Amino acid sequence: MSTQTNAGRRAGIGVFERYLSVWVGLCIVAGISLGHLAPGAFAVIAGAEFAHVNLVVAGLIWLMIVPMLLKIDFAALAGVREHWRGIGITLFINWAVKPFSMALLGTLFIAGLFAPWLPAAQIHSYIAGLILLAAAPCTAMVFVWSNLCEGEPHFTLSQVALNDAIMVFAFAPLVALLLGVASITVPWDTLLLSVVLYIVLPVVIAQVLRAVLLRRSQAALRTTLAVLQPVSLLALLTTLVLLFGFQGEAILAHPLIIALLAVPILLQVYLNAGLAYWLSRRFGVAWCVAAPSALIGASNFFELAVAAAISLFGLDSGAALATVVGVLVEVPVMLSIVALVKRSRSWYERGAAA
Repeated sequence: MSTQTNAGRRAGIGVFERYLSVWVGLCIVAGISLGHLAPGAFAVIAGAEFAHVNLVVAGLIWLMIVPMLLKIDFAALAGVREHWRGIGITLFINWAVKPFSMALLGTLFIAGLFAPWLPAAQIHSYIAGLILLAAAPCTAMVFVWSNLCEGEPHFTLSQVALNDAIMVFAFAPLVALLLGVASITVPWDTLLLSVVLYIVLPVVIAQVLRAVLLRRSQAALRTTLAVLQPVSLLALLTTLVLLFGFQGEAILAHPLIIALLAVPILLQVYLNAGLAYWLSRRFGVAWCVAAPSALIGASNFFELAVAAAISLFGLDSGAALATVVGVLVEVPVMLSIVALVKRSRSWYERGAAA
């Protein structure tokens, strides 16, 4: 029976989804190449922003997350209470582990092991950018990662909403504590606009569309989701091309610095994802909750981090560059974690059941 189930799952995966890692690699190469060959075109797209939120990328994120939000039945949100252990683990990782582990790794690698290869005047700024990145947990993009690993959508939505609420109060004091800055300037316009743009409006639109489709039939909803799924993945890949295209010149101009900054980010991402996943298994959390927990614990709210770095240290600072490196590694790294949690599902469920 398990063989038939696995065969059915493989049959239900299209070529586009099956070779997603290949398309991601091609998009990274295409983004860097196009950013180098046509910097003016990418500069125009990059300039279409408000409060440090790029409107073109925002539109693509809408195309990514609205299909996921269409699957959510708000009447079932009350059932999230049974996943309280998963919520507790994710909050612990996001707010008690993630920022402090990044401060430690940044100091160890950037101020220590890699210091001889980095501009001495920018080392503190690089570490500050890494901390800003870690202090802002992911919001909208986690819907995409959760959907790709068949995570529990109601848990994902409730966890994202909770993170947003905590971030409003905890981001500034946490960053101030770790950076030793008496008064941090929080880009409230970016924070509030991002929450409204990426969470509130898509949720409202998706729920209105869901209600309209369900009035027709369940089949209408299923058909719409089937049409939107490839659109969502195409938007993800287009976003990847843009993100690497925006920084194509910087990547080619400073490849060593970007590679060195990526090391503590990658270590911290896999550390937090692995810890969240292991704790979930240890405490018997259902896999459909543990998978998005690992992803939520690993990913970042890069719009807020970049905006805070620019407002605090300037556009050409090491802090801004460090947060941009976080943007560049976000999509391919999160896709690798999606693959890891999916491949380890049978191992996880054996341990969680025990």
